[in-house]
Amino acid sequence: MHQQDGNTNKPTFDISERLDAHRRERERINWSGTFRDYFELVTQNPRLAQLSHARVNDMIHHAGTEKINEGARDETTRYNFFAEELYGIEEPIARIVEYFKSAAQRLEVRKRILLLMGPVGGGKSTIVTLLKRGLEDWTRNDAGAVFAIKGCPMHEEPLHLIPAELRAEIEKHYGIYIEGDLCPQCRYNLEHTYQGRHEDVAVERIAFSEKERVGIGTFSPSDPKSQDVTELTGSIDLSTIGEIGVESDPRAYRFDGELNIANRGVMEFIEMLKVDEKFLYSLLTLSQEQNIKTGRFAMIYADEVILSHTNENEYAAFAGNRKSEALQDRIILVRVPYNLRAKQEERIYDKLLHQSEVLRNVHIAPNTLRVAAMFAVMTRLEEPKRQSVDIVKKMKLYDGEDVEGYKSKDVRELKDETVREGMDGISPRYIINRLSGALVKDGVTCINPIDALRAIKDGFEQHTGINGEQREKYLNLISMARKEYDEIAKTEVQRAFVYSFEDMARTLCNNYLDNVEAYCNKERIKDPITEDDLEPDEGLMRSIEEQIGVSDNAKNTFRQEILIRISSYARKGKQFEYLSHERLKEAIEKKIFADLKDVVKITTSVKSPDPDQLRRINEVIDRLVRDHGYCPVCANELLSYVGTLLSR
Repeated sequence: MHQQDGNTNKPTFDISERLDAHRRERERINWSGTFRDYFELVTQNPRLAQLSHARVNDMIHHAGTEKINEGARDETTRYNFFAEELYGIEEPIARIVEYFKSAAQRLEVRKRILLLMGPVGGGKSTIVTLLKRGLEDWTRNDAGAVFAIKGCPMHEEPLHLIPAELRAEIEKHYGIYIEGDLCPQCRYNLEHTYQGRHEDVAVERIAFSEKERVGIGTFSPSDPKSQDVTELTGSIDLSTIGEIGVESDPRAYRFDGELNIANRGVMEFIEMLKVDEKFLYSLLTLSQEQNIKTGRFAMIYADEVILSHTNENEYAAFAGNRKSEALQDRIILVRVPYNLRAKQEERIYDKLLHQSEVLRNVHIAPNTLRVAAMFAVMTRLEEPKRQSVDIVKKMKLYDGEDVEGYKSKDVRELKDETVREGMDGISPRYIINRLSGALVKDGVTCINPIDALRAIKDGFEQHTGINGEQREKYLNLISMARKEYDEIAKTEVQRAFVYSFEDMARTLCNNYLDNVEAYCNKERIKDPITEDDLEPDEGLMRSIEEQIGVSDNAKNTFRQEILIRISSYARKGKQFEYLSHERLKEAIEKKIFADLKDVVKITTSVKSPDPDQLRRINEVIDRLVRDHGYCPVCANELLSYVGTLLSR
């Protein structure tokens, strides 16, 4: 509960109350009972006993999905589980989800290691982190509840207590599939602590936790000379071995290796391909046979998702090593390239920057992140093989923008002709590092797109991964991004100069649509003043269509397209307006802007404005600040910049 502070009227935070609520939540999921009690729960809800891959699959799909980029050959599903953290890599995520969906059906694919391969900063480790954090939350949810034999170091599935001879009968009667056997410690406890009475074995509900080493294991390679395989498979318990005297007694062994504690959950191998070969041997048996070889014990069953990530160079060396063929055959490779959509790249920067406190004191001008994103994406694109498409057009097509003469199938064809697009280029980390440097400079209160491009450019000399050839390429792309911003800046100012812009655009659009409808239906149009029947106004229609490059030969197709869109909206009971068609919207705006260009040019470029011009400038600044997200500093800088552009 929040209480109001009498002096500030701000809600107060009662730490004792919040901690008490936290304790109550932890207590809520505490359940303990016997195996008999647990078996009753499972017969009512067999999903409680699901295997690790099915658990992850349920977790992902529980968050829901949405369709994006719908089309005959370009339909993509966005999985909400990943949507808040990962942008623009829907295809790799779809492959990962497909892996879990197949593995959840107990197909052979579940006996494979999922390896994410891609450039640095592409989102590989973020994907794994999301799955781990997601499992922690999911197992605290009743829908994802997990139960284990109490005291088992491997948090074992209690159904393993059921003898193999009875399992077929149980599956027949209850539909409960049982896989796996007791670990050595649980087998010992069953015989010596519970005197063989399976139904009396204590069972508890558990919640996965990486920090508490429950259901989530993590292994990171270090010096091969000092790193021991016992980190994965456990070790002898030196405190009890003297008393027990036998290494094959489970009481003398610590089943606390990362592979042991990750049972029923997820095991992350950080940079798996950098580890020593002796560590990879443990994965061979675990992935294919779902067994761990631990000390002087028989094979120990383990049910866990094995995830890893690596870079392209490490994978290439691994794939070329004949000695690693057995492990290669047990790997499902998912390429995770850089995001190739500028809008999604912009969201990445916005998310990362808003995690800091710097934005409390420094304003980021509109289009700053957009222009940085356009540059970054262009560095990752392969040169188009079609002469009619350049990098800028390709970037826009990938971003879902309408480009004259191209359709959605062209985007798919452009992607199909690439070899390894998205595996090279500037990483989001580099852009964020450069933007962060610009944001914290002394005296800076606002940064604009030109500041961002300058900061990115200045960092090329310090970036150890950029050679001379790449530097020249990137400088050229900086110039392209600058040209794109020039057009954006002029549009921003021109739009701010238009008074009652929406009304003007709507009137012009309605006039255009009336003429298009008459033209396509071979009808005459009635003059609103004289009421005379007139031919459709070809001059008006062409003056709008030419703004977006619709040629005389293509005008009929464009007009028919508009008419079809109007009919489609009418069937759905929706009102068609100029915003309903992206290219028509652009044409209408450009037409208005073209008519006002001289006014804008004179007002923004004059050094000593007269009172009327000064009034216009102040009104435009107010409009930019009020309606378009500018602050007074960047609004003034925008006007000065556009004035310079229009005076050239």
